[in-house]
This record gives sequence, C-alpha cells and structure tokens, in this order.
Amino acid sequence: METTTKRQALLKAIYEKLEQAYEDTLEDVIELLDIRKAEDEEDFHAIKEAKNDTSISWEEYKRELES
Repeated sequence: METTTKRQALLKAIYEKLEQAYEDTLEDVIELLDIRKAEDEEDFHAIKEAKNDTSISWEEYKRELES
C-alpha cells in the first residue's frame, strides 16, 4: 500500500513538472526512459545468458555486474 501511495505521489509530481516543461525537455525525458528500458532489457538478457553459462558461477557473474 505504501509503495502505491508513493508511486502515485511521484507520478503526480512528474505530471505537474511535465505540464510546465518545454517540448525539447519532454523529448529528452522520452529518450531517457527508452534508454533505461533498453538497459533493463540488456541486463535481463545478460542474466538469462549467465544462468545458462555453466563456465562461471552465479556469484562470479554478480561480482562482474557490481564492478
């Protein structure tokens, strides 16, 4: 419940800021969100590949991600 309330508050604050933003700022926001989504997808695929790769352990892979 707390997460939902916090998310709603963040979305409201973002919406208020977006209403005042210049068009090029809005384009930048979209680009950043797309970049974040692409990075998340890359991470997902890397984790999936690592789980299937028996040459390194999961712990070794996590250490690589953190460095």
